[in-house]
Amino acid sequence: MPEFDFWIDGYRPQWHRDVSAVTAAHGRRLASLVGKTLTNSLLVWETAGNHWLCLCPVLLDFEGEQVEINFWRFDEVSITWNTIDPNKPVRSPDEKRSNVWRDDISDGLSALRGQTLKTVLLLERWESEVGIGLIFTDGQLTAYNAGDAVGLDFKVFDPQFRRYRLG
Repeated sequence: MPEFDFWIDGYRPQWHRDVSAVTAAHGRRLASLVGKTLTNSLLVWETAGNHWLCLCPVLLDFEGEQVEINFWRFDEVSITWNTIDPNKPVRSPDEKRSNVWRDDISDGLSALRGQTLKTVLLLERWESEVGIGLIFTDGQLTAYNAGDAVGLDFKVFDPQFRRYRLG
């Protein structure tokens, strides 16, 4: 049976469950984003329901290097690179609804666009839940597991997270 693609053609999530697995698979590449500018950020918008479809990955583009972050179950994170074409439509499980990529639905992400990434952190909570912390020139982003969906937070990192600096 093929892996669930979250209605995104060509998307093949790669799931990891702990900091060491994420570091081994993506640590150097995440660290290489430091010093780059966040040039775009995209989320999937479900048009009929008029809401963010937080089951789908968030796309963060750093000067042409697109990191795709998604969460599944309560302890899995997927990071992929440059695999999703946001110019292609996102399918919908319901033919009466449509999904689209949008860059204007998160004020927090919009505020970070154009800023330089200063630090990348892996964040760990409860021994297996891994989040991604990004510190910018003037703001920060935590992408975390929101119970089988992507959560985004723009405040100071939750003190329950242990921090592992990558760059």
